Amino acid sequence: MIRASGILMPVFSLPSPYGIGTVGQAAFDFVDFLCECGQTYWQILPIGPTGYGDSPYQSFSAFAGNPYLIDLDLLIEQELLTRDEAAADFGDNPDAVDYGKLYKNRFDVLRHAARRLGDAPEFAAFCRAQDAWLDEYALYMAIKADCSMNAWYAWPEALRRREPDVLAAARARLSDDVRFWKAVQYLFFSQWQRLKTYANAHGVLIVGDLPIYVSPDSSDLWAHGELFQTDSEGMPTAVAGVPPDAFSADGQLWGNPLYDWKRHAADGYAWWIRRLRAAAGVYDAVRIDHFRGFAGYYAIPAGSETAAVGDWKPGPGLAFIETIRREVPGLSIIAEDLGYLTPEVRRLLADSGFPGMKVLQFAFDSREESDYLPHNYTRNSVVYTGTHDNTTTRAWIESAPPDDVAFAREYLGVGEDADFTLAMVRAALSSVCDTAIIPMADWLRLGAQGRINTPSTLGGNWMWRMRAGEPGAGLRAAIRRLTKIYGRLPGTAGRPDAPAPSRARPGRAAASAWRAGRGCPVVPPRV
Repeated sequence: MIRASGILMPVFSLPSPYGIGTVGQAAFDFVDFLCECGQTYWQILPIGPTGYGDSPYQSFSAFAGNPYLIDLDLLIEQELLTRDEAAADFGDNPDAVDYGKLYKNRFDVLRHAARRLGDAPEFAAFCRAQDAWLDEYALYMAIKADCSMNAWYAWPEALRRREPDVLAAARARLSDDVRFWKAVQYLFFSQWQRLKTYANAHGVLIVGDLPIYVSPDSSDLWAHGELFQTDSEGMPTAVAGVPPDAFSADGQLWGNPLYDWKRHAADGYAWWIRRLRAAAGVYDAVRIDHFRGFAGYYAIPAGSETAAVGDWKPGPGLAFIETIRREVPGLSIIAEDLGYLTPEVRRLLADSGFPGMKVLQFAFDSREESDYLPHNYTRNSVVYTGTHDNTTTRAWIESAPPDDVAFAREYLGVGEDADFTLAMVRAALSSVCDTAIIPMADWLRLGAQGRINTPSTLGGNWMWRMRAGEPGAGLRAAIRRLTKIYGRLPGTAGRPDAPAPSRARPGRAAASAWRAGRGCPVVPPRV
């Protein structure tokens, strides 16, 4: 990776008149903003359909896109939707997503667009290119809707067991719904590819986020139970989480099914290769969540009430890493190596060559030396002030233990009256790490209201939205100035120029042409 910087900003946090950020005009505007500020990376959160707890890390598919992120204005421009049809109640709070209203009203709106899409040749081509996952996902969602949106393990037994004649009958009976869920995916990915192409053409690379595990309520587990640690009924025998630590007496019980790594190894990790090839068609780089699970994972017996009882099991290790490097050579990977790190994890990260993560909020434990202090960083790392699982830096300084705050101020050389968030941003940008990513909420100096997620809590997460009109011209200039000072601006000392793409702010007219799809691919590559 070259010396550069970027901003962490979920797509759902963008402003829009439809209750949630989408891949429409506000996303193109955000690319323009990144260009103006001299940023190279836009890091996002997972863009799959949100499931339990509205979490992007609990998705109905490891391959699908989120229907909520489809831009309705673009559908109106394409005459797939009328403005009256789009005028549903999606929530009117500009600061927070109302997932309940989206769930209630968004799909009825999308059905109008799917119906008008008809048998467009691009739609048919998309279905053929994505048949490795799309058929299973669309059937899963159609049956799920027919079963009151219950997860597959609450369906009738014959459907749970995927008896061929029963599946064939369901596919025929629910054919209109199956087609609808396919159409929704086409609409999402056609819009996404236009946005990504636009970003790349203007020198912005998109960093995606790949959850290591799939959701128990997913087409992946239902259709490919043999790839997971399951019993004769297809139910998980052990689930994922992390053991108790200083932050959680009971640990974290995630509940995701665990992989049968021997089964994956037997076919050359074919499912993972398909997944990562799909990611390579959607992102320029990807952060793999919970990378330490490839060295060793924590297995909790299914049915446990907490994560206090579990065992560490060996992961697939370097053989898996070498396979994905060989089979998906064009994908840049960031390893989320936070949490409980053992020598085996550190060795696997070093052998992989992937950059790990450094989080400044973890650095200032006044009781002991921390690997997250900037003087311990190495170049092949990505530094953050905080991540989506942290509170904002402003809220951290207000809530962290006083001794840690005092140590942080002493280390950074800032007094009580100084802008502590700015000091943290400077520490990240000035560090030796090749890449620095700053959350948008920190650039905006937001307090706790800008927090995206609080781990091990249900409700109130994944909701923060940036207001329309933010950030202003003054902040844009300040971001660019700091990026230049610390050698992360394209063309400045310390990093080479980005190859070829324009860095000028394109403006809305140019963005509108790209949104219309002129010269852009509309589907990701075949997986």
